[in-house]
Amino acid sequence: MERPELDLRQLHAFLVLAEELHFGRAAERLGVAQPPFSQQIRRLEERVGHPLFDRAARELTAAGARLLPAARLALEEVAGGLEAARRAGRGEAGRLRVGFAASLALTVVIAAFARERPGVRVEMRELTTSRQLQALRGEEIDVGLLRETEEAEGLEVVPLLAEEVVAVLPSAHRLASRRRVEVADLAGEPFVFFPREHGAGFHDRLLAPARAAGFEPRVTQRAVEWQTVAGLVAAGLGVSLAPAGVGAVRPAGVVYRPLKGAPTTTVALAWRRGTGDPLVSAFARLAVAVGKALS
Repeated sequence: MERPELDLRQLHAFLVLAEELHFGRAAERLGVAQPPFSQQIRRLEERVGHPLFDRAARELTAAGARLLPAARLALEEVAGGLEAARRAGRGEAGRLRVGFAASLALTVVIAAFARERPGVRVEMRELTTSRQLQALRGEEIDVGLLRETEEAEGLEVVPLLAEEVVAVLPSAHRLASRRRVEVADLAGEPFVFFPREHGAGFHDRLLAPARAAGFEPRVTQRAVEWQTVAGLVAAGLGVSLAPAGVGAVRPAGVVYRPLKGAPTTTVALAWRRGTGDPLVSAFARLAVAVGKALS
């Protein structure tokens, strides 16, 4: 198909002429003198190869009538595209891909961002910390809400808030009736936990209370997602340690209990260094504000 290469000013002049059906009134409406206005129409007619306006009858020719809807649609599309581009440039539209691990901050940040930027499509992907780092570097996600991650090469990492570590117990467990649990009471229990390679810093941080209490947890079941961990605990296959935010995952048969002298785990926001995406900047600003409010 031949590339049209039409001047938008000529199309606009043609639309106004089609509405006014008078060169003088059309030129006045556009705030230009009639000679240059007539010249715009003449150049468009040369491009089309046929007259578009019958000067004597003051009506569109067959060629003009056929061009009219296409010209109107073209200008509407351009105007719409310009507005969409402006909205994207202001961070009011587009797509934001968010990697996340379960946390207290997650729901609050996403809800606040959706209220502030209703025109943005947010795509959520639940990923482990190590997988989020890979996805950020591979440009599979735009931002990540992850845990216990020091600054990584090529990424900006900002701590948002600290969450307490809690015990995850079957509801029929001997410790489930207590308001708080001593970590030492979990010694000898089978543990359900995630593999260390899915987040070494986070893994070690969660197990630190047990090691400080003088025992190495005996992990008998492994799962990557917290929902699966909670499900295995509910099935009576072991206990676990988790950040408090995981309490949102609450299948029947599982309870969460605070730990005495509980340590904390840090939730951080990460994105690619040097990105100029206004959506990332807007999300980061909001996430930091939410983190301060929750701390």
